[in-house]
Amino acid sequence: MQKYKKDGDVSYALGTELTLELVERHPEKVISVYVHSRQHDNEVYRRISELCRQRHIEVISSDKAFNIVGAKENCYIMGMFRKFHQEIDPRQNHVVLVNPSNMGNLGTIIRTIIGFGINDLAIITPAVDIFDPKVIRATMRAFFLLRFSLFASFEDYEKAAGKRTLYPFMLDRQAVTLDEVEKKEPYSLIFGNEATGLPETFAGIGTPVFIRQLDTVDSLNLCNAVSIAAYEFTKEQLKNGKED
Repeated sequence: MQKYKKDGDVSYALGTELTLELVERHPEKVISVYVHSRQHDNEVYRRISELCRQRHIEVISSDKAFNIVGAKENCYIMGMFRKFHQEIDPRQNHVVLVNPSNMGNLGTIIRTIIGFGINDLAIITPAVDIFDPKVIRATMRAFFLLRFSLFASFEDYEKAAGKRTLYPFMLDRQAVTLDEVEKKEPYSLIFGNEATGLPETFAGIGTPVFIRQLDTVDSLNLCNAVSIAAYEFTKEQLKNGKED
């Protein structure tokens, strides 16, 4: 047991529900599960224990482990797992983040896009570490439903992503507004860094999109922009899904 290291081979799922999702979906990646002495013998705990028994995953009682990892006071179960990748599917719709730099934002964005049925995320580096336990915890279980790939450049992403419609979200008010853009699948919704947005070069890629807003603010928060865009692009699918 050691503190999380970005260049290490392991990461941690901090929390009961997050650990349950890990053990259910990726048992082959789980090294061990740690339990704090304050953990109650409740239904979720018993479910995790039984899954670990069935899948031969070691369960370790250790308060010290939670201090080493730096878990929050209300975290009483955590899973240690080997880092892994589930590569993006070129047949599916993608969200692309260019140089994201905030852990909380990345975690919230993952949770958001999974909630709207977009399960593929491409990250253009340099970027915040997607395997940091703070990012994983902010996803609220969604991390283990995600397919994601890291790319050194947007050009590398394009080669891997296949033929698709590209929608870079820009601050250029001359771009097509989100409520008027023609949506063609498979698509990529492309967003820039929290502080700088997308470089101007992206204005020449695909169909630039602008989210209509008042002049009272310069731009939307990245999480808000992704949420609005993901909703607008998936609302018909979600509506149809509810009707089926």
